[in-house]
Amino acid sequence: MSPEPALSPALQLLLWHSALWTVQEATPLGPASSLPQSFLLKCLEQVRKIQGDGAALQEKLCATYKLCHPEELVLLRHSLGIPWAPLSSCSSQAPQLTGCLSQLHSSLFLYQGLLQALEGISPELGPTLDTLQLDIADFATTIWQQMEDLGMAPALQPTQGAMPAFTSAFQRRAGGVLVASHLQRFLELAYRVLRHLAQS
Repeated sequence: MSPEPALSPALQLLLWHSALWTVQEATPLGPASSLPQSFLLKCLEQVRKIQGDGAALQEKLCATYKLCHPEELVLLRHSLGIPWAPLSSCSSQAPQLTGCLSQLHSSLFLYQGLLQALEGISPELGPTLDTLQLDIADFATTIWQQMEDLGMAPALQPTQGAMPAFTSAFQRRAGGVLVASHLQRFLELAYRVLRHLAQS
């Protein structure tokens, strides 16, 4: 049987969440003339790649385990302690370039930790999860190198805080749905911010 009907609700939900997130964070960002265009274009490309990886993970969780609706897992998100990674420094009325890049990097670092906590989710999802982790690590490295080039990088890399502890296969898979959903909303906002900077 074709899995296509099972994928449609997940994709519709992803689009809905993305649209909602964009509306909620629609505050204009000021110009950033000190950022090279090549850096911004590379970031936009990396964001799109990670969005594709995240969508693939969501589709497989939906098709294989029928976990298609993140909103049904909200209570579990609280009990597992899965955090959000907002970009408030990038969407404020008076944005600071240092704060925005730093928050982008620390958010990516957070998602690296969340995805590492999902390791062992299932043999079917393992390769997709590995690809997602590698692409997020590459994006984080791109941000960090630009911060260093601009003399903005802090003396120390951020340290990873406590990550959720998944005690069952179901919790790990449900956590995968929630982490992927949060990541997609974060990436949608990051893309909007980077695109605005590239056009300013």
